[in-house]
Amino acid sequence: MTAVSPTTRLETAQLTSPALPLATRTSGLVGSIIDSSTSLLESLGHPVINFAMGSPAPEAIDSADLADVASGLFTRGRTDLYGYAASEGDFALRTLLMDMLHQTDPDDSPDPAGIVITAGGMQGLDIAGKLFIEPGSLVVVESPTYTNGSAVALSYQARLLEIGMDDDGMDVDALEREIDRIGETPRMIYTVPTFQNPSGTTLSVERRRRLIELARRWGSVIVEDDPYGLLGFAGQRVPSIRSLSGRDPLVFTVRTFSKIMAPGLRVGWVDCDPSLRDLIIAAKQALDTCTNFPMQKLVAGYLSEGFMLGHLESLRSQYRSRKEAMCAALSHHLGDVAHWTDPEGGFFIWVTFDDPRVDAEELFRAGLDAGVAFIPGSAFSPTGRFGNSMRLCFASQSLADIEEGVARLGAAYRNLCAEES
Repeated sequence: MTAVSPTTRLETAQLTSPALPLATRTSGLVGSIIDSSTSLLESLGHPVINFAMGSPAPEAIDSADLADVASGLFTRGRTDLYGYAASEGDFALRTLLMDMLHQTDPDDSPDPAGIVITAGGMQGLDIAGKLFIEPGSLVVVESPTYTNGSAVALSYQARLLEIGMDDDGMDVDALEREIDRIGETPRMIYTVPTFQNPSGTTLSVERRRRLIELARRWGSVIVEDDPYGLLGFAGQRVPSIRSLSGRDPLVFTVRTFSKIMAPGLRVGWVDCDPSLRDLIIAAKQALDTCTNFPMQKLVAGYLSEGFMLGHLESLRSQYRSRKEAMCAALSHHLGDVAHWTDPEGGFFIWVTFDDPRVDAEELFRAGLDAGVAFIPGSAFSPTGRFGNSMRLCFASQSLADIEEGVARLGAAYRNLCAEES
């Protein structure tokens, strides 16, 4: 639970010429090991079963209905879809999004004035960083945490404070003790509370309420990153931190269509206090003017046709089967040497080897040679913790490839052990 300076790097290439007048903030631009894995895998000369990227499987994307919607939208001679859009998002999309949110969780009723469409979830996180983080600000992150979320905080020159987790999510009591110990309150608390990336765990309702209490006491903003909340296998949504807080202005929620429709759309939204709307619009206008308008219209058309609720049911069923297949494969191939989380939704399983001397980065390299990829656990800690852990995405692969990929992983592990003995 050590605070990390803004110069802490996860892993990044050296910047170019020292003669360039680089801003001091570039020392915090650590990039994303997760996103970089896509380029790495494309550069290999052999096929790889990819458990690394947190992406829906191709067959889990409703390409047929999306194509039907697109064919009705993108017709020859139609030019109104290719201009600038309102920075806060297309009115029709925001209206349809409000309807979808009410249908998926009737107890959570966002204020339409607090909904702003973004270019995916990452832009929402960047806007939060721009609005709330000063250079040197203390930002709390879960440990392990989503690499891209911590990278945003570092890019705004934050200091990170890692707080451990258990089966009920972030240890909020440990957070309180640590803040009391260091005598400095955080400016921001960053959390992926539901089916967390990378661990798959869910912050309990009791801890959500306690986190809200602490944020109010400290005057800290909670940035609730919620890409997976609609992907619970039981179909019942855990109350969001924003709804539990009574829509407290201190809670800033970031959501996206990337995990429930397709990541390439790059359409997401933030749900926040309406008083922030003008600031968010100003921040967007300094980034991209407006979110991709044709893709906004495609998402709006998909919602308008009523495809989303049935698609979500299909995703929950598919992902439950894939999660169960991965757990079974892990039991078969690594059950004697590792343990793992058993998520109730989302995309990820967090695997930890029983022997703390196991080097997951070494296993990563061996796995690539064997034709399987994952993300080593150290990528999810700004201080490089979790060296004997790894994140596996079950959502992106077929049942057959899940079995084959875990088998390759188990074989790679045992080959490494044989080489070292």
